[in-house]
Amino acid sequence: MNAKRGYVPEDGRNFSPEGLKAMRTASRHVRYLINEGYGLKQAVTFVGNHFLLSERQRLAVMRSLATEEELSIRRAKEVSAAALSGGEANVDGFNAIITLEVLASDSILLSCMDGTVRDLAALRGTYKIIPETQTAVRMLFGALSNLRVRAANVFLDEPVSNSGRLKALLAEIGEEYPFRLNVQILRDVDRTLYDRENVITTDCVILDRCASWFNLTAMCMKPLGRQGLCVWERTRPYMEA
Repeated sequence: MNAKRGYVPEDGRNFSPEGLKAMRTASRHVRYLINEGYGLKQAVTFVGNHFLLSERQRLAVMRSLATEEELSIRRAKEVSAAALSGGEANVDGFNAIITLEVLASDSILLSCMDGTVRDLAALRGTYKIIPETQTAVRMLFGALSNLRVRAANVFLDEPVSNSGRLKALLAEIGEEYPFRLNVQILRDVDRTLYDRENVITTDCVILDRCASWFNLTAMCMKPLGRQGLCVWERTRPYMEA
C-alpha cells in the first residue's frame, strides 16, 4: 500500500489539464453563489453536479474558495514574520503537520484564495505516523526557528488516533531546536485557538476567529520551489465568463 500522505491514484485524472479547466469554470460559479449568500457546501454540490465533478474535485474547490468578506477578515489578521520574532507561536498541530507531510510526499496541495496552502488528505480522525512525518516536523520546527520564536505551543486533538505517539515524536525532535516547546493534547483544539495570536493553521473556522495568524505552510514551500495547484481563476470575475 502506498503510504504517501494525501495520495490518490485517480489524481492524475482529477487534476489533469482538462480536470483543472472544469474546476476553474465551476469555481467561478461557486464564487458567485457564495458571495450572494449561498452556503459553500450547497453551492459546491449544485455546481459540482452540473459540471460532473468528482468528489475529489469538489473537495478541492471547497477548500480553495472563500467569500470576499472572509478574505477581507483573513487578510486583516495575517501577520508578517517580524511579528513572531521573540514571541509565541500557537500551532494547530495536526493541521500543520499533515499538510507538511503531504508536501514531503509530493502529493496534491492547493493554492487557495486566502493565500494558504491546503491539502486533500481528509484523514477524518484517523492518523498514523509515516516516514514523512519526521521530515514534516523538522520543516515545522525549522521554520519556527528561522522566525526566531521564543516559544511554540503545539496543540493536538485528543480524539485523533496516535496523538500520543505524535506528541512523543514532537518532544524528541524539539530538543534539537532553540525555542521552548509545549505540546498539549486537548479535546477541542479549535476553541483553544479562538482569540489567540500568531496562530499557525489553515483551518477556515480558526482563521476567521483567531486574533492573528501566520502563513507558515506557504513559507515552507518557497525554498522547495513548490507551488500548489490553483483550481480558481485569479483575475477574471464570474460575470465575464
